[in-house]
Amino acid sequence: MRSSSHILPLVVLTALLLSQVCSGIKWLTLSHTPASIPVNQTQHCKLLPSLVSFQAQLCRSNLELMQTIFQAAREVKKTCQKTFADMRWNCSSIEIPFDATKYRPDLERGTREAAFVYALSAATISHTIAQACTSGDLRLCSCGPIPAEIPEPGYRWGGCADNLNYGLFMGAKFSDAPMKVKRSGSSANKLMQLHNSEVGRQVLKEALVMKCKCHGVSGSCSIRTCWKGLQDLREIAMDLKSKYLSATKVVYRATGTRKHLVPKDIDIRPLRENEMIYLHSSPDFCTKNEKQGSVGTQDRMPRASGMRGAKAAIAQRQRNGRKNVWNKECTKG
Repeated sequence: MRSSSHILPLVVLTALLLSQVCSGIKWLTLSHTPASIPVNQTQHCKLLPSLVSFQAQLCRSNLELMQTIFQAAREVKKTCQKTFADMRWNCSSIEIPFDATKYRPDLERGTREAAFVYALSAATISHTIAQACTSGDLRLCSCGPIPAEIPEPGYRWGGCADNLNYGLFMGAKFSDAPMKVKRSGSSANKLMQLHNSEVGRQVLKEALVMKCKCHGVSGSCSIRTCWKGLQDLREIAMDLKSKYLSATKVVYRATGTRKHLVPKDIDIRPLRENEMIYLHSSPDFCTKNEKQGSVGTQDRMPRASGMRGAKAAIAQRQRNGRKNVWNKECTKG
């Protein structure tokens, strides 16, 4: 009889095998995989249909990395929903069951919301891998390099830096793979997804800051040992939210002999590398509209940590005097 530690429970396997989400972020469904389930043999990788061929290949050659990727998928969902808890769109559509054939239209249509999720996903997977190197959870990597610059007097380099280079390298290989599959979705959508993923990684690079620990008699802090560490993922998500709010609408247009994404209303300049972009306008998210991917705000309760937007929407609904109709001017937050 084979040890239960080497096989995935039948219920989980059945659910995983039903998952056929056709999207560049379908790997986020790995968040449903319990932390207690091992992926410690190469044959386990083919039991994860959330992966495209190249991702499955990476799984087989980097089994140890998979638990970190599962963790990253969970972090994306948790962070997205916390970041948008006080908005009309609250990232609830990122949560889909195993047997769903696809995400809701708000994440499939090249919207501003999809742009945020792709950027956050790219940043999160690299962030999680980089910190797993530092914590020793991954034997494939170690601490990040000591910075080349000479520290100021009273400071010295030491400690264990987050290995951002390794995180960016492996994170991009894994999360960008679905967008590089031939005959997978429209060219415009794939270009948008790859662009926003790179925006997420750029924000992550900017989040590598100097962190220090004091040493000295009686807490005098006469000398500081410093290293480069990443900011909390919540701060990175807030930076990405700012880019979401100021995102640029683009069109897929021929320029010369090739088609490119260009700003819809500003044809005189190319896209900036650090701006979030989207192809299709979003619904207002006040009212339920399955076709556009809006679940509406009815019956949503305000969260204690982010009440402003939900409270305003509820108040607007009460002013209308109707239970199931929301004013389209409900406050976004």
